Formats: sequence, structure tokens, C-alpha cells
Amino acid sequence: MIRSNVLDGTAANLIHRGLRLPQLRLLIAVADLGQISGAAAQVGITQPAASRMLTELEHTTGTRLYERHPRGVILTAAGALLAKGARTALHDLEIAFAQVDTLAQGTGGLVRIGTVTGAGLELVLPLIRDMRVTYPEIEFDVMVDTSDVLADALLAQRIDFYLGRMLSNVTAHDVTTTTIGAEPIALIVRKDHPLMRRSDTTLADTLAYDWVMQAQGGLMRQAVESYLLHHNLEPPVRTLSTSSLVLTLGIVSDTNVVAPVARSVADVLVSPKRMNSDIRILDVTPDMAVAPYSLICRRQSETSPTVARVLRMLQSRIKDREPHLT
Repeated sequence: MIRSNVLDGTAANLIHRGLRLPQLRLLIAVADLGQISGAAAQVGITQPAASRMLTELEHTTGTRLYERHPRGVILTAAGALLAKGARTALHDLEIAFAQVDTLAQGTGGLVRIGTVTGAGLELVLPLIRDMRVTYPEIEFDVMVDTSDVLADALLAQRIDFYLGRMLSNVTAHDVTTTTIGAEPIALIVRKDHPLMRRSDTTLADTLAYDWVMQAQGGLMRQAVESYLLHHNLEPPVRTLSTSSLVLTLGIVSDTNVVAPVARSVADVLVSPKRMNSDIRILDVTPDMAVAPYSLICRRQSETSPTVARVLRMLQSRIKDREPHLT
């Protein structure tokens, strides 16, 4: 017997009581066409089957959903309300299934990348730029930091992979690596720096000025100091330590300091087609470089199809990449 009370119960209760998606599709068709026969044909069932299905739906909801009239049927207020909700629910399900299919195909979803600055500019940024054209549904979250911070983030599963170095906080049992190459270093100054007015500037001349570098223990700082010692030069006497590239560039632009940065960063800063900043490169360290960095992933960790797609494209670019200093 049909109860006359309004719709009640949660969606879970309705499903438990027999609510089915075909019933909702049929109700939407009835709302659109105003005829049970036409609605039945639209959803691919017979008219008697459609009538039974609507009767079952009324029993499930506990209220009358439609009234007959000479030209067909018209939904009651409850029926119209249920049809509206059903239309929204089915539309949301279509979107959800499309998104699931996108994830399964590896053409959408979130990819979390960690990178040191140089690799970010040289490899990650061009990769994202190109993939935004071919796979616009893929979202990227890029974390730029030092290798030790990136390694901790990888092991904590806050990023999917990173481009950097494997330090003491990571063991070979935890990760897989693909070597990319050494990271060249350039010395930068402001365009009006006194050293830019000379044609015979040497590395030794730069030591008369303050330097901005990573803190003690940083890989780039170690590489710079080792390079100086290898050329029989002492480290700079006056050094400001910071890991912030923004702060470094701000100080370089306003003072006569000298700063070592990744060559890829320096190239972007001086490029007329890109930044075209007031920063200039001192060509006195042609072979200064940090130890090789790698593409580092968690070992024995399942990746989504989307992450796997990005990794394949990144590995292909690494393979085709012209070798840097080694």
C-alpha cells in the first residue's frame, strides 16, 4: 500500500529498500516527455515494464510520484523533486565516471614533483609546459627545495618523485635512481658590478667582494669551496648564508655581492627572451659543477597511471638530453 507521507529516509535507506538507477533514469524520461510509453522507449524497456518500475519506485519512496491525465502523465510535487535530484545525481555520476576513466587512462589527476632549482628550470618546467598542451587535465604540484628536504618528502609520500640527490637520509633499499648529470654552477653579479667593467676578470678577483651562498654543509657550497681550493684559492672571507633564491637575487641586484647559482637559473635570468633581468654572469668558472643529480622514486611503490605517464615522458627527456658536465 502506498503511504501518503513525503519522501523520507537517507539515500542509503532508499537503496536498501530497492532504489535502482534505471528507476531514476525512467523518472527523468517521464519528466521530460510526459508519457510513460515514450519514456519507456527512451530507456529501452516496454511500457508494462516501465509502469511496474514506477510503481516499485513509488513503494520505495512512500509517496505518489505522478498523476495520469488524458494526454499522458504529470509528475506530482514529490515526483518533480525526486526527478530533479535524480538528474543532478546522474549528472554527477557521469562526471565522476569520466574522471575515473581519465585517471585510469593516465590523462588526468595530480602529480606531485619535487626538484632542486636547476633541474626544475631545465627539466620540470619544460615538461609541464608541454604536458599542459597534450594533457590539460593533469595537475602539477611542484615542490622546490634542497635534496634532503625532498628526500624526506618522498619517503613521507608527500611527493611522487623528485629530481635531486640521494643523501644520507635515504638508503638504496628505499628508492630507485636514474642519473641525469652534473649541475653546472655560474657566478652572478648585477649588471653594473665593478667586475663587469673589466675584460680580464679572474676567479681570484671575485674574492675581494662579499659572497652569498648556501649555509655550511649545502651541496652547492661544498662544490664551490672545493672548486676554489682546487684552484689554490681560499673561500670568500665575508659570506652571507641563505638557501633562498629570491633573497639571493634581491641582494645581488642591490649590492656588489657575488653569488653562485645553478647555471640553468643564471641562463634564465640573463636571457632576453625570458627574464632579461639586471643580472649578469661572470665567465670565470666554466667547469664548476655540483655532483650529478638523479630522478629518484620510491622503490616498490605503486604509482597512478598519470604519475607513470609523467615519469615515462621525463625519463625519455633525460635519455635524449644532451650531456652536461661530468
